[in-house]
This record gives sequence, C-alpha cells and structure tokens, in this order.
Amino acid sequence: MTPRRFEKHYTLEEARALLPQVRAWLEQLIELRDGFNRLESALEQRMQPGLDLGGGLVNLWARTLVELREVLLEFHRREIQLKDLDRGLIDFPAILNGREVFLCWEKSEDDIRFWHDLDAGYAGREPL
Repeated sequence: MTPRRFEKHYTLEEARALLPQVRAWLEQLIELRDGFNRLESALEQRMQPGLDLGGGLVNLWARTLVELREVLLEFHRREIQLKDLDRGLIDFPAILNGREVFLCWEKSEDDIRFWHDLDAGYAGREPL
C-alpha cells in the first residue's frame, strides 16, 4: 500500500462545511496581498542608498506581512492546499474509493463537485 501524503483527509461534508471560512480567508488574503503590494511599491520609491526607512510605513509593511502569514497558516494547519489565490483554487486532501485524492473547488463554484488525483492538477478534475 502506498504511504499517505497527508495526515488529514476531509470527507465531502467536512470540506463543504469549511467553504464559508475558506471564502473569508481567500478574501482576506487578496486584500492583504494587494495592500502589501502597495506598501512594497511605496517603500521602493523611498529607497535610496544611505537612507533609513524606519517608521510607520515599515511597521505597517511588517504587520501586513505577519497577517498574510497568519492567514496562510490557517490553510497549512488544516493541510488545505491553496493552488491559485486569484482563482480561489483550493484542494482538500480526501480518501475516495480507498485512494488519496484532492477534493477540488474554486471560489466561482457554489459547491465542491470535483476531485482529482494528487498529481493530476486542475486539468485532471473529475466529477464526484
């Protein structure tokens, strides 16, 4: 028997129950990422040799980075795979017919209706 890659495996019901929270995390990540990118741009404009950037802008940059990390850890702790932030593409490890697979969902879908092999990716999606 092939060793399992994941410790946590979701039933369809468990994964479905998490969708509202996953949607909220995705929205939060997109907001944080966009804010972080704006801060990065502002910092780059102020960077000059010999200047100390400290202060509020750097503190906000650091806080945003920590918040990004915390939301990403929510996925990591649960072994939920975030495949594409912009599409909201999510994979939940699961056991289907005795095989370790991913339940596959993206934020434009109202429910989890697909699965794929661990190495197949989005192109290998099959209806449940």
